Amino acid sequence: MLRCLLRYRHLVLLSLIFASLVFNSVSYASEENADNSEENSQQSAPLTLDSDVEVPTGLWRPVESESDTEAAPTMALTPAPPLEPPPVKHLTLMLDWYLSPQHAALVIAKERNYYALQGLEVDIQTPADPSIAIKLLTAGEVDLALTRQPLLHLQVHSGAAITRIATLIETSLTAVIVTGAEQPETENTLAGLHYGYTTGEGRDLSIPRLLPRSVQQTDDFAAPINLHFDPIRAMREGQIDAVADGFYHYLPQQLSTEGINTHVIRFDELDIPRNDGLVVLANSDTLARRGDTWSRFVLAVEQASHWIIDNPDAAWEMLISTHPVLDNEINASAWEDILRRMALNPGALDNRRYAAFETFLQQAGITNEVLPVSRLAVDPHTL
Repeated sequence: MLRCLLRYRHLVLLSLIFASLVFNSVSYASEENADNSEENSQQSAPLTLDSDVEVPTGLWRPVESESDTEAAPTMALTPAPPLEPPPVKHLTLMLDWYLSPQHAALVIAKERNYYALQGLEVDIQTPADPSIAIKLLTAGEVDLALTRQPLLHLQVHSGAAITRIATLIETSLTAVIVTGAEQPETENTLAGLHYGYTTGEGRDLSIPRLLPRSVQQTDDFAAPINLHFDPIRAMREGQIDAVADGFYHYLPQQLSTEGINTHVIRFDELDIPRNDGLVVLANSDTLARRGDTWSRFVLAVEQASHWIIDNPDAAWEMLISTHPVLDNEINASAWEDILRRMALNPGALDNRRYAAFETFLQQAGITNEVLPVSRLAVDPHTL
């Protein structure tokens, strides 16, 4: 039997080794299954605020030290620089003659800082000679100037590069001022007067309506004379009987202090179309380039006009305190009537009024053609 066991010893040894390997494999598989079961149970458990979560280091770089972290940028550390106001534009405006209540909107706009609110500084100047205002404007020596609508038409037809951008007074401020008490006027009585004029408005518009051509051709006809803006002296010295284009708010009262009685003939009685009594002019060559500036200027004047209408007494006090030369009885008596004629929307353009006046001039033989309104006037807010 011993010999039999020795013969099969190799077979027995192989069987034992195989059995040992199988036993070890089964034991390892059992342990691995147990570990997998515990891991699966942990993964399947729902996450809560108390659950431990491990983040792979590749997805989140750990903070090694507080000094290694970069501070987050903040606007509080570098505030934006304060906004600077736009540069102030300086403008020079030349009046049509000496300062008077009809210029109130221009003065009040300055005193109440309406110009400044629009980024403007306006220097109001009085001409030594009223005839030079438009000349200075066309030469670029001033930025703005004042005139009357009829004079605007006549100047443009003469080649002046000027355009109306605003209206301050909506009705004519001039009329024929005749010496003596008012009486029924006839063509003969009016034609027998000796006239003087201060501007082309009187020379070209009213005098031809007062003096028929037949009268002007008589031997004893006294031709109208240029008064050089001094009608009071001419009337005081008896050089004339009437002023063809006098300011009816002031001239009759001024002559009254000289002991000269007068009466007024309004232009509409001479069939002269209604027109703007006081307008602001700009150089036509600046309209496109400085349209925004003109619009802001007109907005300031509009604010002033509304404030004056709403506060007439305060406006008058501001006017005479700023310019004491205006504080007299003549200006005070004219103030209420001027208020009624003040434009509340200075930039608005009455195209019909300007077109009608062009037609009147052409039909009267004063001009040779009818200019388009755009050549004469614009609404600055549409530039």
